[in-house]
Formats: sequence, structure tokens, C-alpha cells
Amino acid sequence: MQFYRNMWIRDYLYPVCDWPGPNCRIVCHRDSTYRTLDQKTQCFARAVKKFKAKEYFIKLDDDALVDKDYIIDLVKKLSGYKRPAYISDHRIFRDPWNLQSLDRVPYGNGKFYMFNRQLVKCLNTSMTYIGPRNEDAVFGGMVSTGCGTSNVAYIRENDAWIWHKGYTSKNKHNDLAFIKNH
Repeated sequence: MQFYRNMWIRDYLYPVCDWPGPNCRIVCHRDSTYRTLDQKTQCFARAVKKFKAKEYFIKLDDDALVDKDYIIDLVKKLSGYKRPAYISDHRIFRDPWNLQSLDRVPYGNGKFYMFNRQLVKCLNTSMTYIGPRNEDAVFGGMVSTGCGTSNVAYIRENDAWIWHKGYTSKNKHNDLAFIKNH
């Protein structure tokens, strides 16, 4: 987190925390583990509905980095966009145990996705499913069950401006996943 606080995103960073603490603007009030990230994603989705003055949201893994100019270009391109927009490298999730909510839903990859206020308005944050599931697929399920897949503009991200696990430029390399649990 300190890494991000030292960068351009400092003023825009809203970490999703388990418990109240310094710089925690979204608090889920429960311990989370890798197996409960789907529940943390639901907490995040409920919280962003309360940020009425924000037009765009980004979900970014703690071992990912995105170029500021790329974000600014996306914001300019989508300014005033009337449809729900969901920017990522989308995949299709297959889940025969959750046919109504998660089977065959497009979802964004974990490292980065960006979406607009129109998408937040129609997110189905009360969607139910069986078992712990991939958190990004759960977000995709909230999108498809709330907004309707055909109503959403699924926009492919440009990976040239998103770094995951490592950032290399010229003669510098930063390990974005320094903590070896990534």
C-alpha cells in the first residue's frame, strides 16, 4: 500500500480493508483470506454504490501497476458514456453449479478492471451463488445478473499500459510482487 501512496494514485486510492485502520475508506468488518476474496469483492461492490460523486472505478491488484496517461485517455474516451462500461481482458467463466448467476458470464481478469458509474448503478450486489468462487467471476456475475450482458460495453484493456508482478523500463526493474505469497 505504501508503494501506491507514494505514486500518482495516492488521492484516488480507496483500499478495501478487513478492519478499520489508517487510510481504510472501504471496510468489510471480517477477516479475509485468498478463499474469501469473493466476499471481499461483494463488500467492494456494495461500497462503490455509495460513492455517488465518482464516475469511474478501478479494481487493481496489489501487485499490478497501470499507466496514468492510459487511465486519463480512458476517462476522456468514456466521458458521458450512457451505457455500462467494463474495461478489462475479459474471459468467460463456466460454473455448472451456479447456472443462474455465474455460468458463462464474462468477467475481467484479476489484475485490472475499470468500470463507470452506469455499471455501478445496475450491479446486482445481492446475487447469490454456491460455494467460494473466483472473486473476479463473482464481480462478472453481479454485472451480468444486474445489468444484463447485452447492455454492457465490454471494452478490451490495453496490456501495454498495465504491468502485473513486475515493471521494467529502460534499465530499471521493480518486483511488484515482492511479498512472495503472490
